Amino acid sequence: MNILIIGAGGRESAFAWKIAQSEQIDRLFIAPGNAGTSHYGQNVPLQVTDFNGIADFVLQNHIDMVVVGPEEPLVKGIHDYFLDRGDLRHIPVIGPRKDGALLEGSKDFAKQFMLRHGIPTAASKSFDRTTLTEGLAYLETQHLPVVLKADGLAAGKGVLICTTLEEAKAELRAMLAEAKFGEASNKVVIEEYLAGIELSVFVLTDGDSYKVLPAAKDYKRIGEGDTGLNTGGMGSVSPVPFADDSFLNKVEERVIIPTISGLKKDEISYKGFIFIGLMNVNGEPYVIEYNVRMGDPETESVLPRIESDLVDLLQGVAQGNLSDRSFTVSPKTAATVVLVSGGYPGAYESGKTISNIENVRESFVFHAGTQEEAGTITTAGGRVLAVTALKDSLFDALQQATADAGRIYFEGKYFRKDIGFDLI
Repeated sequence: MNILIIGAGGRESAFAWKIAQSEQIDRLFIAPGNAGTSHYGQNVPLQVTDFNGIADFVLQNHIDMVVVGPEEPLVKGIHDYFLDRGDLRHIPVIGPRKDGALLEGSKDFAKQFMLRHGIPTAASKSFDRTTLTEGLAYLETQHLPVVLKADGLAAGKGVLICTTLEEAKAELRAMLAEAKFGEASNKVVIEEYLAGIELSVFVLTDGDSYKVLPAAKDYKRIGEGDTGLNTGGMGSVSPVPFADDSFLNKVEERVIIPTISGLKKDEISYKGFIFIGLMNVNGEPYVIEYNVRMGDPETESVLPRIESDLVDLLQGVAQGNLSDRSFTVSPKTAATVVLVSGGYPGAYESGKTISNIENVRESFVFHAGTQEEAGTITTAGGRVLAVTALKDSLFDALQQATADAGRIYFEGKYFRKDIGFDLI
């Protein structure tokens, strides 16, 4: 079969690497892809929201399945676009329709969904520009710190943890009255702060049955010791040592099952991945957020642990018989270290030549922000590469991934050397 992956980051590199291993694959395409994805399939110069261009390519190249990596095309309705066209609706899209994508596209929608279906989450209330005064008064009733979340997509930057009332009020004004995050902060969710340890659980569903994929923990802060600005993710590990069977059973019973049944009750047809961002609060799971796709860099730690054919699972989603499919997970630990451009997550330079990737032999190197011209690979983004080691122990995986991250060179390269060591 022919498969098209939509996206250009480290997540899509990991998908391409894994899908290319399937015996069911004839041709694999990635749109637009990066310098690394071209090793597993053919890159296609199409933007992820160019639905007309994607449709033309799908028809011309006899694509049998579309796997959507990032959230933006899902929130903008790529799945609905396919279903609305008679010449495309027979081609399965792995990823929810627009109504299901609201779980990520609107924080307020997600909170109302959780409240409606009894899913444990932090107490919250939403405000818009017309209720700014009420929002400021509501802040005065909250314990500190308090969390402010832009309702819409804000490229991972729309969540603020405020430690003083003055800061919280100033940020709420900036988000609502001054459009700090553009249209994404037309509405803001004010949320109770939960103290605990974060992790992510990933679910694949055909809308009826589901499979729970390996859990992972990522590291968002730019600085070692979890300091500094938030990023798209500086590294990840899977499995998560503190997420034992007892805790994951609670997640399944209290979060996953109510989520899948809630989607069905709300008549939302959901086919694809659900990323459940969780807080472990004294052994009890609370949902921080939903994403409607796999995480990045968590995907780079999760997929190497799946030993069986991923395409078989995706076929189960497409055909509505996921319950009949099985898969195996490696008991080994995956650790991922992300290499970023100097200055990230602020201003950074691109076009820096990357060298020595070929000398990394004990880890997988997944490209994220890279491009290739005339045989030379250069940087093309803030997060450039993700180095993943799969070993028998967490310590060995972390040691290997960190060592191999150090072997690669480009001007301004930076990576955290403490990813995962807080778990040992």
